[in-house]
Amino acid sequence: MGCMFSHLAAKFAFFPPSPPTYHLSKNPDGKLSAVSASSSSTFPAAGDSSIDVRVVKTRRGNKVAAFYLRNPNARLTLLYSHGNAADLGQLVDLFVQLKVNLRVNLMGYDYSGYGASTGKPSEYDTYADIEAVYECLQTEYGVGQEDLILYGQSVGSGPTLHLASKLPRLRGVVLHSGILSGLRVLCHVKFKFCCDIYSNVNKIKKVKCPVLVIHGTEDDVVNWLHGNRLWKMAKEPYEPLWIKGGGHCNLEIYPDYIRHLYRFIQDMENTTTKSRLKKIWQEIRRRDESKGCCSFKLCRPKCPSCPKPSCACGECGCCCKCECPSLQGCFSCCKKPSCVGCCCPKFKCCSCFGKPKCPKCSCWKCLKCSESECCRSCCCAGCFSWLCCCGGGKREELKTRGGETTMAKSEG
Repeated sequence: MGCMFSHLAAKFAFFPPSPPTYHLSKNPDGKLSAVSASSSSTFPAAGDSSIDVRVVKTRRGNKVAAFYLRNPNARLTLLYSHGNAADLGQLVDLFVQLKVNLRVNLMGYDYSGYGASTGKPSEYDTYADIEAVYECLQTEYGVGQEDLILYGQSVGSGPTLHLASKLPRLRGVVLHSGILSGLRVLCHVKFKFCCDIYSNVNKIKKVKCPVLVIHGTEDDVVNWLHGNRLWKMAKEPYEPLWIKGGGHCNLEIYPDYIRHLYRFIQDMENTTTKSRLKKIWQEIRRRDESKGCCSFKLCRPKCPSCPKPSCACGECGCCCKCECPSLQGCFSCCKKPSCVGCCCPKFKCCSCFGKPKCPKCSCWKCLKCSESECCRSCCCAGCFSWLCCCGGGKREELKTRGGETTMAKSEG
């Protein structure tokens, strides 16, 4: 049943140009070239080594056509997945412009059933297509995922996010008029259906690299809300480009398009694995700090005789454990954790660990104090920082009783 719905959805999702705008021919030297159906021009031109025309076989048995454009000054490679109503013959001029203006190598391919590619288009065929082209980049051109940026336009965002979710060290992703899913383009739904295709709303969460979203505010095919939500759901969102007045198929004519895309490419070139990891850890710390370390109200010391919650002395039978991951061996991140009750019978807990337990002893850990029953009151009610009462070592404080000064020692 699911397969039948998938084929039905494919009929509404894919519109390959008919007839194709180009066809492939073999040169006397054995290399392939593409011939335009309208002008009969051939590319690459004779002696032009900057463009390779290839045919790649997929795991589903189809053969897909692909164009590889070289830039001698490039450091990164762009893998371009086009929209649902175009083929490579219509995009070759755009590819040349992107190669030059962005200073990248570029690989574009046609889905199964598009252009000179064999087979019929479907969701899972496009997944197999992009996987085969990526493998070709690895084996034939030595391109690793660290030097690769995936670019998906419209329906092309489906195979793009499919591959991106499987490459943890990918350099970056560009979503151009991307979709949340196929069914969500037709109607606003919040649930997954068996007939839906390209569930980008779920796969975007698995992408671990920077994601640039480009969308036109007047897109009447894929509403701008698709791009906005994809950007918000990305783990590492890059500054988006919302082109005011832009539609679905004309964003390339706006100056901001190439300018913003070039800045993204430059930032990705300057990004190293070390700096990416550092940025990710900073983001994790920032989110933890915004939530607070005691959000689960389980901040309490593991052992009342030791100021560190990660104490593993094993000499006491106290069952007061610290379940807060932010307090591993350090109280400095939490000034006054809320009291959740103490299950240790030897430890007199009043209302909060943030208060000393003995009015005659400056140390909150006074288990040896002969007047431990006095723990019901607090001598430091005005102190909001429990760290001032938790120092280690020997402490001496002067106490005056009836005009006499005595020395009182307490263990820290």
